[in-house]
Amino acid sequence: MFSALRSPDFRLLWLGQSASTLGDGLVVVAIGLFVTRLTGDPSDVGVVLAAYSLPLVLLVLVGGVVADRWPRRTVMILSDTVRCVLHGTLALLIATGSVRIWQLVVIGVLFGSSQAFFQPAYFGLVPQTVPESDIQSAQALGGMTRELASFVSPALSTFLVLSAGGAAAFGLDAATFAVSALTLLRVRTRSRGEPATADGGILSELKEGWSAVRERAWVWATIASFSIVLLVAITPFFVLGPTLARHAYGTEAVYGYANAAWGAGMVLGAVLGARWRPYRPLLLGLVACVLCPAMVLLFASAPPLTVLYPFMVVSGAGMGLFSVWWETALAQRIPPHLLSRVSAWDWMGSLALAPAGYLAAGPVAHTFGEGRVLAAGGAIGTVALLFALLPASTRNLTRVETPAPAEVPAPAEPPAKDAVRSGVLLPEGGGAPPEGERQEAYGPQ
Repeated sequence: MFSALRSPDFRLLWLGQSASTLGDGLVVVAIGLFVTRLTGDPSDVGVVLAAYSLPLVLLVLVGGVVADRWPRRTVMILSDTVRCVLHGTLALLIATGSVRIWQLVVIGVLFGSSQAFFQPAYFGLVPQTVPESDIQSAQALGGMTRELASFVSPALSTFLVLSAGGAAAFGLDAATFAVSALTLLRVRTRSRGEPATADGGILSELKEGWSAVRERAWVWATIASFSIVLLVAITPFFVLGPTLARHAYGTEAVYGYANAAWGAGMVLGAVLGARWRPYRPLLLGLVACVLCPAMVLLFASAPPLTVLYPFMVVSGAGMGLFSVWWETALAQRIPPHLLSRVSAWDWMGSLALAPAGYLAAGPVAHTFGEGRVLAAGGAIGTVALLFALLPASTRNLTRVETPAPAEVPAPAEPPAKDAVRSGVLLPEGGGAPPEGERQEAYGPQ
């Protein structure tokens, strides 16, 4: 699991992103708690969350093109700097008591716009900091950090907002972006595969990325299913969760601690996913991930906490497993010069309906009640996630076998220039690679 840490550049990237991810995990919960306490209206929570997510949906495809065309490290540093300034400003507004909902919306729009360029660049940069054989380790370590943040950050955010105030939560997030930018300044990357060309313009490059998604049913079907799950289950949970917890349990803190339990399970899933290499990773990962929308259905019924928290842990473990195997499959099977653009389509497709979910949750709950909205969304989301298993390519996608790192010194003379094809070393004199090695670089469809 920790083999990727042998690379000093990945260590720097991982440490910086661990700090940043901890801060990012504060934001969604902090917004839900802070805005609920500020106005008491779930619709306001939805508006602010939509302001953060809508620009991400609209601009992430452009971010993917930029990340494939320009140095990914530079794009990430600029994005970190902008987001540091934005949340530092928000922390000051909250601390001085002058914050208003419209200010949260403006900052959210600018924040989401900047994040749209960071995410595709990061996904494309990770495989450039480790050998091919360590890609799953790198993805698992990144996933473990995200899941650990999903466990620690909600609890920390709940404590900060309900005790020290919202300024502390957003100020801490701003500081983590500064840490991330400083570590990125020292990261050096390797070339990997064919460089992206910039001859066709943005629309042409977007089309090339879309073609890479469309040609792979296992990619687009999974993205489409998660888009529905986010619309009907996850976004309503983030909007209505604090209010339902207040009504059902007498405090919004239960919502924060339920998120923390879910995050603890995601840590467990990421650790297990790093070491477990099932023969059909997407099939098993999606089956485990069905528990994610199911946990929204359970939360809607306000069960005893002795039932709620353990189920949140199990549900999070399923999501943690899926995340590691999904990101590893993309990194290994998508050509490197298309990876950021495919990642951008993944983000855009998965989040395309999220702003609508944020905006609609409050008004719909006013009519039908928080519990009914969450119960219906959880049930529909559970069924929707099963549709990702319909393509045979999803069910039959097998793991990519990667060779162990070489334990002998490299030959004194480099291989001939034309003996390298798409990151796969060919035998002397050219010819086809040994069976299975081309799968190592990008894999079969």
